[in-house]
Amino acid sequence: MKKTWEELAESLTAIKVAAHPDNEPVSIEGIMDGFRCIGVGTDAAVFQFLEAPEYAFKVYADDKKDKLEAEAKVYAQIGSSRYFSSCYGVNDRLLVIKYEEGLTLFDCLLQGVHVPDQVIQDVEAARDYIRQIGLNPRDIHLKNILLQNGRAKLLDVSEYIKPGNDFRWEHLKKAYEEYYVVIDGKPMPFWLLDTIRKWYHHWNRYSSSFDEFMKNVSKQMSYWK
Repeated sequence: MKKTWEELAESLTAIKVAAHPDNEPVSIEGIMDGFRCIGVGTDAAVFQFLEAPEYAFKVYADDKKDKLEAEAKVYAQIGSSRYFSSCYGVNDRLLVIKYEEGLTLFDCLLQGVHVPDQVIQDVEAARDYIRQIGLNPRDIHLKNILLQNGRAKLLDVSEYIKPGNDFRWEHLKKAYEEYYVVIDGKPMPFWLLDTIRKWYHHWNRYSSSFDEFMKNVSKQMSYWK
């Protein structure tokens, strides 16, 4: 008999997720037969049960419960939208979300997979929809956008209840429009993308503007090419 998502979620209690400072990815302790990790972020890790692949179990670190609660509320408000996944349920440590196939834009850059302009248009439309329902689209970056059959699907909506603009999407869009043509179709090494990620997290400490930041990135990329 096939297990319910509630039963599967209970099985994941043997897996512990720990967050780290300075915007570093979480670490995972423990294993559980039948599950595989399909994603790691700064607040949570995502698992899939091989016998029930339609579910994605997003397990949050213990000190990130506020993000868990926020994301559950946001999914409830989003409802049904082609730009977002669906949330099946929540408990005190995880969300159960519909599994979405595709590559994140981060993985697209790693593998040299073309990212069409339609993705940019879809993210803009998704942001408009989020504003229309009274939320604030933010924390939109390479690992939170999925390329799915040539279209965009947005992941991780936990910060949509926060005020203010973090400008992550505006900077990513500007980089796509002005620089993507140089790397389109060329697999990029992980060390380079991870270096850029870390630089961006701290860029305002050493750059006076985003254009200045991109000059530093372009210089680093010239060494790679």
